[in-house]
Amino acid sequence: MQVIAITDIVADKNPAIVMKTIFSDKNITMGTVVIPPGARIPKQGIGVHEGDEYSLILKGSIKTMSGGKEYQVQGGQATFIPAGEEHWCCNDDTEECEIVWFLTK
Repeated sequence: MQVIAITDIVADKNPAIVMKTIFSDKNITMGTVVIPPGARIPKQGIGVHEGDEYSLILKGSIKTMSGGKEYQVQGGQATFIPAGEEHWCCNDDTEECEIVWFLTK
């Protein structure tokens, strides 16, 4: 077993969004992201992954588009985006949105 303190992980270099990769190996990547009000991922366009994406919204909410449909996802809800599906999200709320995410291969 490996234990890592989230506070020891250095965030990716994006001043608005704090995204941290906690664990990563050949099969799965786990991370966290804090999305401030008004921020969007990706900043423009759409995202797509080779692996499945699972997310758990811990706090706040996001508006997201996946597979051509828009959704409003709240704290306490989880999402699944299958490999290859185009998607984006934005925080259209007034508080930060905190998410734990996993990418699988």
